[in-house]
Amino acid sequence: MLKQVAFNSVKLKDHFWAPRIKTTQEVTLDYCLNKCEETGRIENFVSAATGKGEFQGIYFNDSDVYKVLEGVAYALMLNRDSASEARADEIINKIAAAQEDDGYLLCYFTMGMGERWTDMDKHEMYCAGHLIEAAVAYYQATGKDVLLNTAKRIADHFDDTFGPGKRHWVPGHQEIELALVKLYKVTNEKRYLNLAYWLLEERGRGHGKGVIWDSGNFSDGAAYCQDDIPVSKQERVSGHAVRAMYMYTGMADVAVEMGKSDYLEALKKLWRNVALQNMYITGGIGPSKHNEGFTTDYDMPNDTAYCETCASVAMVYWNDRLNSLWENTVYADVLERAMYNGALAGVSLSGDRFFYVNPLSSDGTHHRQEWFDCSCCPTQIARFLPSIGGYIYKYSEDSLYVNLFVESSTEIDYNGKPLEIKQQTNYPWNGAVEFTFEKAPDTLKSIALRVPGWCKSFTVKRNRKDTDITLKNGYVIITADWKAGDTVDYVMDMPAEKMYSDAKVKANTGLVAVQRGPLVYCAEAIDNSDLGKTHISDEAVISLLFDEDILNGVVVLDVHNPDGTSVRLVPYYAWDNRKAGRMEVWLPEKKEREGIYRS
Repeated sequence: MLKQVAFNSVKLKDHFWAPRIKTTQEVTLDYCLNKCEETGRIENFVSAATGKGEFQGIYFNDSDVYKVLEGVAYALMLNRDSASEARADEIINKIAAAQEDDGYLLCYFTMGMGERWTDMDKHEMYCAGHLIEAAVAYYQATGKDVLLNTAKRIADHFDDTFGPGKRHWVPGHQEIELALVKLYKVTNEKRYLNLAYWLLEERGRGHGKGVIWDSGNFSDGAAYCQDDIPVSKQERVSGHAVRAMYMYTGMADVAVEMGKSDYLEALKKLWRNVALQNMYITGGIGPSKHNEGFTTDYDMPNDTAYCETCASVAMVYWNDRLNSLWENTVYADVLERAMYNGALAGVSLSGDRFFYVNPLSSDGTHHRQEWFDCSCCPTQIARFLPSIGGYIYKYSEDSLYVNLFVESSTEIDYNGKPLEIKQQTNYPWNGAVEFTFEKAPDTLKSIALRVPGWCKSFTVKRNRKDTDITLKNGYVIITADWKAGDTVDYVMDMPAEKMYSDAKVKANTGLVAVQRGPLVYCAEAIDNSDLGKTHISDEAVISLLFDEDILNGVVVLDVHNPDGTSVRLVPYYAWDNRKAGRMEVWLPEKKEREGIYRS
C-alpha cells in the first residue's frame, strides 16, 4: 500500500500545470464564488439562517459553494492569501449559521421546500459530503475549525438518525461515503468510518426507492444510482457515471481502512469493465445524455458523447486509490489520461468558461459556457486543479514512486528523515526527465519510475551512467545507496501514434485518432479549411511543431498524406478556445495501397 505525498509538499515549477493552477487561483475560484453569489447560492444560507427570503436555484446548490471553498482551501495551502481567506471565512460563517439545532443542513429543506429524508435523490447526503470535504481541507489549510465543527455536527446527525437499529437509507447520489472516511481520518472518530461502511452496505438490498426519470424512458432507477446489486457483488458499471465513480472511490477508502477484501475483488472487476469496455480515448466516461452515464459495453458515440467533466475528475480520484492499493501503473495510466484530456478540457485557458459535456466530435455548435444552472462541473474543476501536485509522488517503506512527470520539487518526512527531490522536464511536450536528490535518507532503497502505457521504449541512467534496473507492475526500479547529489536521467520515447478503437466500438469503424504522450489530439475547423473531407492516410507522416503563439503554447501535429493533403491537430484539452467551429478526434483513415478507407 503506497502513501501519498501531499500536494502542498510539492512545488510545481513547470510551464504546463503551474500556469493552470495560477489561473485557477487568480481567476476560476473568484469567478465561481461570484457566480455563487449572483445566483443566490450563498444567499440561500443567509435566508435559511434568518427565515427570510425564498430559496433560489436547484435543491443541491449548496454543494457548489462547498466545492469552491474546498478549492480555496487547497489554494491557501499553496499560497496563504489573506483576502481570499477572509472571503472564505465570511461565507463559512453564513454556512454555520444556517445549520439547524440537530445538525441538519440543507437550505432547500430548511427553507420549507419539502420534508427532509423522504426522497433518496434530493442529495441531502451528497451536499453534506462536499461540506465535509471542504471542512477537512479548510481545517488543514488554516487550522480554523468553524466549518469542521459544522461538518462534525451534520455527520453526528446522520449517525444519530441512520444505522443499525435506526433508519435505513440509501443516498441517491454517492459522495458522503468517501467524505466520511476523510472526516474519520482527521478526527479519529471511528463512528464516521462505520457509517460510511454501513451506507455502502445498504445499497442493493431494497432500501432505496430508486429514481424514475420524468421522461418515462428510463425506468431502472436502482441501476441508475448503483442500488440494484450489493456493492461487493457488482461486476459491471451501470447508471450515472459520477455517482458510480464516487461510490467506487468510497469503496476503496473503506476497504483500506477496514480490510474489506470483498470490496477489493469487486473493484478489480469493475475497473476492468470501466477502463477496457466503457472508457473513451480521452479518459471520459458515460456516453449517454439521458442518464448522464452508461448504456451497454462498447457503446461510445462521438458526437453525442456525454463524458461529464465531473466524471473524468472522479476517474482520477478512483484510479489514484487503486494505484495506491496495488502499486500498478495501469491505474496511473488511466489517471493521467483522464487528467490531461477529459478533465482538463472542462475549463478554458482563460479559467472562466466551462464544458459540462465533452464530446469527441462537434458540428461547431458545442461551446464552453460561462455557467450552468447545474454547475457541478465548474466547481469540480475549481477544487481539482489546485491539488494536481498530489498525484505525482507516492512512497513505501523503502521506495519513492513517481507516477506523473511534472517539473517540481518536493520535500517529505521519510521514515523520520528528510527526503528532497527535484524533477526537471518539459513534459508533456517532451519525454525527457531528470531527477536530482537534494536529500537522500539511508532508508530509501529505490526509486520507481512509471513507464506509461503509451511509452514503447525508454532509457535510464544513474549519475550519467548506465545502471541496473528491474521492471515490476509497469515501473522501472533503480536500486542504489542513494546520496544527496545523485541524479537519474529518464527519457521516454514520445512519438505521435495513430490509435484505433476496439472493433466492438462501431462508432469508430474506419476511423483513426492520434495521441502523443499523454495527450489526445483533435482537428479543429480553424486550422483545417474543409474538415468534413479530411482524412489520415495509413502511410501519413506526422511532423511536430511547438507553437508558442497558439493556445498558450502547444506542440501541434501536422499530418502529411501522400496525396498532398494535410491535417493539423491540436491537444483535445484546448479545443474551443479560439474561433468556434467543427472538431473531430476520430478521422477517416485511408488505405493508400487499396485506395479505400479503412474498415
